[in-house]
Amino acid sequence: MQKERFTVSISTENNIGLLNRVTSIFLKRHINIESLTASESEIKNVHRFTIEVITTEVAIKKIITQLEKQIEVVRAFYHRSEEIFSKEIAMYKISNNNLYNSDLRNIIKQNHATIIEIEQEFFVVELTGSGEETSKLYEELYPFGLMQFVRSGRIAVTKPKMMISTIIN
Repeated sequence: MQKERFTVSISTENNIGLLNRVTSIFLKRHINIESLTASESEIKNVHRFTIEVITTEVAIKKIITQLEKQIEVVRAFYHRSEEIFSKEIAMYKISNNNLYNSDLRNIIKQNHATIIEIEQEFFVVELTGSGEETSKLYEELYPFGLMQFVRSGRIAVTKPKMMISTIIN
């Protein structure tokens, strides 16, 4: 079976220990979590985990079944990349030695990134985009004294009309 990238969306109650149980389901099947985000959802008292994994469709279907057996899990879905709109946010801390370097400024501009903070010894660049875009900018900024790099997990909404509140009710 061919492995592919899936985004798992899990609507849950917000209870202590649930994250551990959710991630252990992936662990037991030896599936690495590429990224994970958790947040409130559009429904009061319902939270959403968004998990990005690379696995087979057979394996992801089994995981969804296991997830929905958790008492606090309201619903779980999996989506292929073409079925969602997704973004990540990345921040890059760079030494001020290159702040006025025109090549660096052009890289930031060409990648539609923004300088969000300038301090005495460093400045911070922010980019919202796909994982590929944030990785590309990392590679381009690295030679300019990249001091720190961090990016969020994937956040996503589905392309097809999917009224989660209607599905849950």
